Amino acid sequence: MTEMYAIAIDVGSTYVRSGLINLKGEIVYSFKMPSKAVLSEGEIIALINAAVRKCAGAADNSVLGVGIGFPGIVENNIILGGVDNLPGFHNVDLGSLIAASTGLNVLVDNDANMMAWGELQFGAGKNCSDAVFLTVGAGIGGSAVINNKLYGGYRNKGMEFGHIVINFDGPACSCGGRGCFEAYASIKALIKDYARLTGNNISDLNGKIITRNYLAGETAAVEAMNLHFHYMAAGITSLINIFSPQKLIIGGGVSDSGNFYVQEINRRVAERAMPDTFSDSMIVCSQMGNESCLLGCASRVFSTPMLLQSNS
Repeated sequence: MTEMYAIAIDVGSTYVRSGLINLKGEIVYSFKMPSKAVLSEGEIIALINAAVRKCAGAADNSVLGVGIGFPGIVENNIILGGVDNLPGFHNVDLGSLIAASTGLNVLVDNDANMMAWGELQFGAGKNCSDAVFLTVGAGIGGSAVINNKLYGGYRNKGMEFGHIVINFDGPACSCGGRGCFEAYASIKALIKDYARLTGNNISDLNGKIITRNYLAGETAAVEAMNLHFHYMAAGITSLINIFSPQKLIIGGGVSDSGNFYVQEINRRVAERAMPDTFSDSMIVCSQMGNESCLLGCASRVFSTPMLLQSNS
């Protein structure tokens, strides 16, 4: 019997990550292509098409379908908008475009939804019926699983956790608003805070450098990270009070730094959250890291009857 695969594509503002995944959830082939220098919507679509074809070739075309995790608001495979870190993508039927180009069945959803589903099936959210997932990077994305189902609000336009407003008069946010959680607590905001304190050039900094300096006890890094922890706790406290999830899972590069990261946030949230909403909740790091979105994309393909039937 021929082994069947799903092709998984994670579209980001720095890389397009791709994987070929079997029914056991094993990533048998993966690679990434840089997207940071991409200037147009068409170039991103071309990268996705190239990635799908490369994966399909490695699978000898034994592919059930393609799952794509994409930033922004996605409804019925259409990117409606809200893609702050990529050019274009307003009312783009990405699913149909990729399907027409590759001849494969395609499922597109918000990347944070795909990450959350990957963690629920294979990682930190396994055996949970109710979980909240946050991805912390250049921005802050989020997703919620309620009673074993992804919840995206009406027409999948909700769950914009990065745009909880912390201060109406706060700094400008990429969404066009002001004072959003993302504007205060993203890694982009952390880097800005550290650059302000040190006078360093933002382009020379990243989260790993700041974390390393924090662990070494550098004064500016400690101050910048404490601000980050403070604002992360502010946003997460709101999410705990609203959802009271079994797990609140934090993904993104800095969350991989070590246990200290979650411990610092947990301590602050415990002081602020309503005791009853927090009593059955745990704040944990993602277990799957960069693979969570790919695994979520594949799992969604494998569990979608339309794709399975059309390939039978």
